[in-house]
Amino acid sequence: MADAQLLNDYIEMYFETFKNIDDLINAPMKADGLSFEQFFIMHDLAAGHRLAMTEIAQRRGVTRAAISRQIKALMARGMITQERHVSDRRRLPLVLTASGAAVVARLDVTIAARFDRWVVALGEPDARELLRLLQKVGDKLIRPVVPADDGA
Repeated sequence: MADAQLLNDYIEMYFETFKNIDDLINAPMKADGLSFEQFFIMHDLAAGHRLAMTEIAQRRGVTRAAISRQIKALMARGMITQERHVSDRRRLPLVLTASGAAVVARLDVTIAARFDRWVVALGEPDARELLRLLQKVGDKLIRPVVPADDGA
């Protein structure tokens, strides 16, 4: 059994920090009315990837229905469109519009500046250590999907 104080410290840290990390990361996108997921769909498209909805779902590890909601919202806002593939008329890859590209370009600058401030505040060694620990949490606790009833 883990030390009771260690558990209490983790609970305190959750309420003081972890719970708010999502807001800290999402703030630039929220100013544009975008979710983090919507922004990264647009970011992938801005990088030159001509992806169909199914490919985006596979890349993100989510259902096609979940991506469909994000895509519909982006299309309704005029951020992306679908175009027929030249050689395979059945394919409908997504394409970033000019206004979508402008939003991505602006947000890329904002996000990079925010990240630079975080690295300066933490120091690069601690920023790298935080990344290493978060990767370990993902590898050991999140991605293996531990059954809820096994006591873990």
